[in-house]
Amino acid sequence: MAAASVRELLLSRIRDVPDYPKPGVVFKDITPLLADPAAFTALTDFFAELCVEHGATKIAGLEARGFILAAPVAVRAGIGFVPVRKAGKLPGATLGQAYELEYGTAEIEIHAEDLSADDRVMVIDDVLATGGTAGASLELIRRAGAQVAGVAVLMELGFLPGRARLETVLRDAPLEALITV
Repeated sequence: MAAASVRELLLSRIRDVPDYPKPGVVFKDITPLLADPAAFTALTDFFAELCVEHGATKIAGLEARGFILAAPVAVRAGIGFVPVRKAGKLPGATLGQAYELEYGTAEIEIHAEDLSADDRVMVIDDVLATGGTAGASLELIRRAGAQVAGVAVLMELGFLPGRARLETVLRDAPLEALITV
C-alpha cells in the first residue's frame, strides 16, 4: 500500500477526544486503529519496511503505547525488541536517563545487555510531542554502545517542538512521522 493510502487509512482510524485528559486538550486516541486489523497491519508493515530500509537490527519501543506498536514491527521485520521503560520497572541492571518534562523531570531505563555495538536501533512510538522521551531514549541507546537507525512515530504534533529537539540529537539518522497534526 502506498504511503499516502496508508496515511489516509490510519488517519481515518484515529479518534479525537476533546477535553481529555484535561480541558482544552484534544487527545488523539489510537485504539480504533489498533482494533482495525487492516489499519494495524498497514502500520506494522510500514514501520517494518522502514526498519529494513534503515538497517535496523533492534527496535526500541517507548512505554507504553510504543510497546503496542513496536513489538509486532519487530516480529514482522525479524529483529529484536527492546522495551524502554519508566524507571524502576525493569528487573536487574539497567541504564537510566533523566529528561525534562513541562513541569518536572522523569527517567527511563533499558537493559544495557540487550544492545551491542553491532546494533542499529529504530525507536518507535505513537506520538512525537516535545521529544523528551524520544531524545532520552536516543541517549540511552548510544550509552549502551549501539547506533541509532532512526525514530519512527505514527503521529507528530507539529505545533510542538519535538522535531526540532530531536533533529539536534539524531545526527544523520532519519525521523519519520506518518501523520502530522
